[in-house]
Amino acid sequence: MDAHADAASKQSAGTLTVFPVPAFQDNYLWVIDNGKDAVAVDPGDAAPVLAYLESRGLTLRAILVTHKHADHIGGVGTLLEHFDVPVHGPAHEAIACVDHPHDGGETVHIAFPAMTLEVIDVPGHTSGHIAYFLGTGAGAPRLFCGDTLFSCGCGRLFEGTPAQMLASLDALAALPPATLVHCAHEYTLSNIRFALAVDPDNAALAAWHRQATALRAAGRPTLPTTLAQERETNPFLRSDAPAVIAAAQAHAGHATPSREAVFATVRRWKDTFR
Repeated sequence: MDAHADAASKQSAGTLTVFPVPAFQDNYLWVIDNGKDAVAVDPGDAAPVLAYLESRGLTLRAILVTHKHADHIGGVGTLLEHFDVPVHGPAHEAIACVDHPHDGGETVHIAFPAMTLEVIDVPGHTSGHIAYFLGTGAGAPRLFCGDTLFSCGCGRLFEGTPAQMLASLDALAALPPATLVHCAHEYTLSNIRFALAVDPDNAALAAWHRQATALRAAGRPTLPTTLAQERETNPFLRSDAPAVIAAAQAHAGHATPSREAVFATVRRWKDTFR
């Protein structure tokens, strides 16, 4: 399955459809549905989600939240005024609307067929950030990772440590290579620009740059990406790659003796990259 085929429209596989509802400047509020019932992931704004549900005649059955930032939870209250549904989210973040808190390691069962998700603990961007893995029922496996993993990037470390974020990214990278990665932001082109500064001779990255540029020029999302592609192109998943190690050491001006040191150097570099 081509992860980017017809990415501007709904992506159907198996019994479920996954659609990127755009919001704000660059957010995607993912909606999963079976043609009748739906689940909203990180609904930072209720209006576009409600419009999508109405346009397809869908009934919301659950809300999944990955972390506490307003652009991921801002629409939850309004959605709950329209639908009396469970709200799943991180157990260790202060999100008042979450009534099904998760630490990671749990299984979430949604009240329509083929919707069982695994919860993964991924601290780093925030201290309690979680992700959701949908292994069956939607064709290829699917990952809803909020602001932990982006195409060719990862989230800023607002609360967590480099060691935490590296461990979180390692946990996500260990999922099946065919997993479709449903990131929460359209950051791909800016992330690729940085990735090319770190790893300019990466042929897979150059190819993805061309493809992503064409997608955005056509007004189409670059997401979902795949874990297989991210393993080849994302410098934050490649802290043991010789090119990334060399770039980190050149940027830091000293040796980076561990994967964590390489990751931390590249993450700090990205924070100030223009």
